Amino acid sequence: MHDKGTVVFGLSKPYAFVILNHTNEPSMSRQQAIDLATAYFDQGAFRSTLERRVAMPTESQEPGKLEILTAYLTEELTPVLNAMNFECSLIPNPIEDGAPFLVAHRREPGSSFTVLSYGHGDVVRGYAPQWNAGLAPWALNIQGDRWYGRGTADNKGQHTINLAALEQVIQARNGKLGYDIKLMIEMGEEMGSPGLREVCAQYGDLLKADLFLASDGPRVSAARPTLFLGSRGAFNFELKISLRQGAHHSGNWGGLLRNPGIRLANAIASICDEHGKILVPGLLPSALPENVKRALANIEVGGGPNDPEIDPNWAEPGLTPAERVFGWNTFETLAFKTGNPEAPVNAIPGHAIAFCQLRYVVGSDNENFVQHIREHLDAHGYTDIEVIASRGEAAEATRLDPDNAWVKMAAASIARTTGKTVDILPNLGGTLPNDAFSKILGLPTVWVPHSYAACSQHAPNEHMLGSVARESLQLMAGLFWDLGEEGARIAA
Repeated sequence: MHDKGTVVFGLSKPYAFVILNHTNEPSMSRQQAIDLATAYFDQGAFRSTLERRVAMPTESQEPGKLEILTAYLTEELTPVLNAMNFECSLIPNPIEDGAPFLVAHRREPGSSFTVLSYGHGDVVRGYAPQWNAGLAPWALNIQGDRWYGRGTADNKGQHTINLAALEQVIQARNGKLGYDIKLMIEMGEEMGSPGLREVCAQYGDLLKADLFLASDGPRVSAARPTLFLGSRGAFNFELKISLRQGAHHSGNWGGLLRNPGIRLANAIASICDEHGKILVPGLLPSALPENVKRALANIEVGGGPNDPEIDPNWAEPGLTPAERVFGWNTFETLAFKTGNPEAPVNAIPGHAIAFCQLRYVVGSDNENFVQHIREHLDAHGYTDIEVIASRGEAAEATRLDPDNAWVKMAAASIARTTGKTVDILPNLGGTLPNDAFSKILGLPTVWVPHSYAACSQHAPNEHMLGSVARESLQLMAGLFWDLGEEGARIAA
């Protein structure tokens, strides 16, 4: 730093944009910290930083990417964090060939509580040929309010916002936040976070904190800030039927041979009816808690300019749309194959397979889902259908009480900064590895998403909204500031 401006760490060259407070001067105000975060966006520092990070093709699902995944931690993030007085270390992944984890710790003498934050620097495959003309996954392209590029929404843009806001608050408070902060960045979230839970279990003391605060996923609507406090779990499984080797002519054998596609389709229909209602009691949650119901009472889903139209009578009857996606379990058939769909022939196939999924909330008997499906199929005469749980890490359902003091503080802080009502979701409709932090580390978990539902995060043309990014920088600066004012009381 120098006396004419603030150096924005992580840029290819120093970027001076505001007058610096010397450490012997009084600290700035909360509003001045927010103004610093606003200037970080308005004067191009956020764009430059995100542009550089998007340019790194950190596709964890592609083989041979370990070098670039590691470089994102060591060459991109570590220098930025070191400049903010974080001590950084790489933790090897206990899973063979898994990318390492970056753990950083910023200590303050005498601080009475610790915040743990998180992000992931890996992205899904770029799918470059499928992007619109003029767009590419590894180049930030701004068109109006849309900032296109792989990782802008998931998750490079989101953790870039948080680190930038934190940096401005550190400066505004003359280097003293009032609390310790730890950060974990992983590079395998898009593959199910291999090794994350093992690392959390093994390094529990290193990751010990009082509050987990991070950003991922979408807001309920782009126009209103959102807090979510956990996530639905995801249980993926296959239903498979193999009746015979090869296919047989439908004219010669039709009416004599069981058709596996028909058998499998009817088996699925016995699990979930034509309106999407789950018919197996063992696959449903025990109840919709009253405090969750209250928290969802004013939540409106859908209705955005790029959102699909909601089917009003789909899934569990008697629930509101918000309750169906955030408070209940849903069954989905993700893919179904029998015969040769690319080149159908007049033959009865021998095999059929369906790839299915349950999104489930806290209060579900997820450890026995396979047993419940097996018993249901047997009871309905489908003993010829296999149930195979998908391999790989699966995040469990988690949910923090909406009445938790950390939640109330965060919501009040964001409302104060933005002047907007804050949507509070007991859990996200999607799935994140929140169980690693809430269950293994035992932390209250508060997520502040900076994306929106129509961001195309796992598809071509992924983008974030510049207006949301700018507001998110402001509200995170306010929140990091307020933690220094109120966090010790809540932690105590």
